[in-house]
Amino acid sequence: MNTKQLKWIAYLSCFVMFLATLGGSVVTKTESGLGCGNEWPLCHGKFVPAHTVASLIEYSHRAVSGAAGLLAVAAFVAFWKYRKNRKDLQMYALLALIFVMVQAFMGAMAVVYPTSSGVMALHFGFSLIAFASSIMLVLGIREDEVRQGKSASVPVVRVSKAFRNLVWVITAYTYVVVYLGAYVSHTDSAGGCLGWPLCNGQLIPELSGGVGIAFLHRVAAALLLILIAIMGHIAYWKHPANRELRTLGLAATILSVIQVLTGASIVFTVNNYHVYLFTSLAHIVVLAALFGVLSYLCVRTWQMSRLPSEQGQAFNSLES
Repeated sequence: MNTKQLKWIAYLSCFVMFLATLGGSVVTKTESGLGCGNEWPLCHGKFVPAHTVASLIEYSHRAVSGAAGLLAVAAFVAFWKYRKNRKDLQMYALLALIFVMVQAFMGAMAVVYPTSSGVMALHFGFSLIAFASSIMLVLGIREDEVRQGKSASVPVVRVSKAFRNLVWVITAYTYVVVYLGAYVSHTDSAGGCLGWPLCNGQLIPELSGGVGIAFLHRVAAALLLILIAIMGHIAYWKHPANRELRTLGLAATILSVIQVLTGASIVFTVNNYHVYLFTSLAHIVVLAALFGVLSYLCVRTWQMSRLPSEQGQAFNSLES
């Protein structure tokens, strides 16, 4: 199997994984989680459910998640068989397979045994890791194809361990912010803070109930924007010879800005259900793309930091 065929397997797997992640958010936002009752895999005792909106949304999500699992298996087998020399690509495929299975199992258990908002927020977090792994697989095989298409070898520039650690810390913190956002959704706290950037007309509101949850997520998201902006600045201006690093840093910064704007749009549309559903899903789409880019940046900076000094030029550390 050649690189082009592997690329399309990765693309298809990533696209369906994205639909599964987005579908989970649709189920949550439309409160269709029990659209099939407390049954799995059947829906109200039937293989094909009754044509109610809730049952169709829930059952469609199950079908897409199943397709995502099958494609994750196909990608895993293909890359482990035909890319034995690329341990990184094999690892991306393995992670996508593991986490799509974990999130599917958690989703099934949540239907049969309704669970807490905290566990359901973790369910979204696992689905996001599965999608991010599929994004890393796409970016990795695409980079492989680009390098094969160039006659001359492309120099890979070494990065400092300080910058690598910064990227890893920011990505881990992003996951925390993602969890808080999912917790806001699963506790119906989106309307806790009305108005933006102030919360209910106050710089610091009364931190109780849904207000406290929504405000904590806002503060965490604002800090994340600052951290990603700093990381993007270092990636772009301190590594002029590393085009890949500059592109990823710039993409992460732009996505984080859009993420904040879509988050603000949720606040202004929370009382208009149909528009609110659209803005919430847009927020999820940008979030998924951002986490995928940051995850891939983690892997690439780890690889670049391990290069021998003679294979690349070491750039200034964060303190310079």
